[in-house]
Amino acid sequence: MNGEEFKVRGRQMVDYIVKYLEEIETRRVTPGIEPGYLSNLIPTYPPHEAEPWEDVMKDVEEKIMVGMTHWQHPRFHAYFPAGNSYPSILADMLSDAIGCVGFSWAAGPACTELETIVLDWLGKMVGLPDTFLSHTEGSQGGGVIQSSASECVLDCLLAARTQAVRSLKAKYGYDCEETTLLSKLMAYCSKEAHSCVEKAAMIGFVKLRILEPDSNNELRGHILLDAMEEDRKNGLHPFFVCTTLGTTGCCAFDRVDEIGPICQDTGAWLHVDASYAGNAFICPEFRYLMKGIEFADSFNFNPNKWMLVNFDCSTMWVKSRFKLTQALVVDPLYLQHSYSESAIDYRHWGIPLSRRFRALKLWFVIRSYGVSGLQEYIRNHCRLAKLFEQLVREDHKFKVMNDVKVGLV
Repeated sequence: MNGEEFKVRGRQMVDYIVKYLEEIETRRVTPGIEPGYLSNLIPTYPPHEAEPWEDVMKDVEEKIMVGMTHWQHPRFHAYFPAGNSYPSILADMLSDAIGCVGFSWAAGPACTELETIVLDWLGKMVGLPDTFLSHTEGSQGGGVIQSSASECVLDCLLAARTQAVRSLKAKYGYDCEETTLLSKLMAYCSKEAHSCVEKAAMIGFVKLRILEPDSNNELRGHILLDAMEEDRKNGLHPFFVCTTLGTTGCCAFDRVDEIGPICQDTGAWLHVDASYAGNAFICPEFRYLMKGIEFADSFNFNPNKWMLVNFDCSTMWVKSRFKLTQALVVDPLYLQHSYSESAIDYRHWGIPLSRRFRALKLWFVIRSYGVSGLQEYIRNHCRLAKLFEQLVREDHKFKVMNDVKVGLV
């Protein structure tokens, strides 16, 4: 396919995408197929000769679309929302054309610098303390885009683990085996926390204590403190606490204001996972739900859930980028460059080396809608949630099971 044909096929694809999104309600939300359906529709061997583009697109509609769960469908109510918008799609199109693998500043200067800038924008939009921003005088913090909240939680747990092992080595002696020290580490989360916390603990080879929340499904300070004191008596070392603002099951909000001072006193790393509800914090009236955020060591939310940005785009901030990178730096000579000491290299901020130019779609969306437009989008969802809650309460056949604070009923 040359440039001229790409112009034609590109216009056709844009038309197809617009038609798909505008007529999506005519499709089934979930497909009427069973596992293995596609094996009967696609040949066992790849084509030896090139096939006409028309045949490819015909198969998209007849073989792929019939097997899709349509996440953008107005009647799709599973999991959490999957954000999307035309500016975000266009940004991904441009990112794919540029083809940058932005693992370091040298590999993509604009890719790196735009990510730093838009994460500062977004941090200001949700009201994060200046200590989480890159361009605040004296700040050691900063933001980064990851592929998912699961990756954010894992990265922060690994950073906390590195700090805890260093602390324990100073206490027990530097000749002490790390495997012995790892057996003493204890992490904490609520029963309402996402399963990714459990997976992170499993990957990190540390113990995880899953705590029972209160009657409002909120993890409270006294619950955590009692568990920590018990574990310390048993020779364990509390090192990481993952709180949730907007839990998966019922959108409950852990009491970060109570838990934060406990983590500060014990030296445990406090992570705040606000994957869904964190988007609402761009509206000042919802920021009371993040009270105590100044105690956090790290924070994440997913614009790809509720801010008109398509997957993948999970944003994460840390108070100390040095503590984060100490756990993740591997620095071979072939990846170093002349600005390594003065520029951010995001390859040190997560597990993958390769990184897409995801900052483009955040930049496109924020500029296309403006902060006020995104706020109105969130507020409208929350208004609709309260309306739906009212209708449910008026019908004796149903019962509202959560305290509706943002968009989940």
